[in-house]
Amino acid sequence: MKSSDKKTSPPVSPPGPERKRAVLFLPVILFAVVAAIFLAMEISGRDNSTVPSALIGQEAPRTTLTPLEGLEQPGLDTEKLKGNVALVNVFASWCAPCRAEHPVLMDLAEDGRFLMVGLNYKDDPDNARRFLGELGDPYNAVGVDPTGRAAIDWGVYGVPETFLLNRDGVIVWKHVGPLTPERVQSALMPRIEDALTADREGSES
Repeated sequence: MKSSDKKTSPPVSPPGPERKRAVLFLPVILFAVVAAIFLAMEISGRDNSTVPSALIGQEAPRTTLTPLEGLEQPGLDTEKLKGNVALVNVFASWCAPCRAEHPVLMDLAEDGRFLMVGLNYKDDPDNARRFLGELGDPYNAVGVDPTGRAAIDWGVYGVPETFLLNRDGVIVWKHVGPLTPERVQSALMPRIEDALTADREGSES
């Protein structure tokens, strides 16, 4: 076969400058789209920390968790919470927002009219004890959830999350993310007052 008869592939030209510029600006475009979405959510006034939950208005999932070893508090038993207004807080020592939220929980624990209950999520027991020893322990009870199974039953998106239960064990409020003093005053405390008042009126009738 003559060399002139061999088929040759057409040379592949390098990407043009237009294509290079498009690839270069792709991350910028994606960032702008994400930023625009978040800006629209802020402008709309939507509260992203209060996530709709199918459990609101329903009895909390039946949960029995063993206590955190080394603490004097009992574990988490939802049946034993009934008769009290209770704040159930999902936390972990490895969770940075939990650390930022903790002073708020310590302040709430001083109220004394409701129970503070911790659900320790996928944590190392030694680290959890150190976390509470360093920052303070606001909880009346702490249950450990090493596999995250209980958190799934509660519909937990991530840590921290906080649930408010009335004296019947019904979830009346849920907050996703770290509690702040502003959020406590504007949303949580009014709901706690409502739960305490409603339960008191019910017992008097």
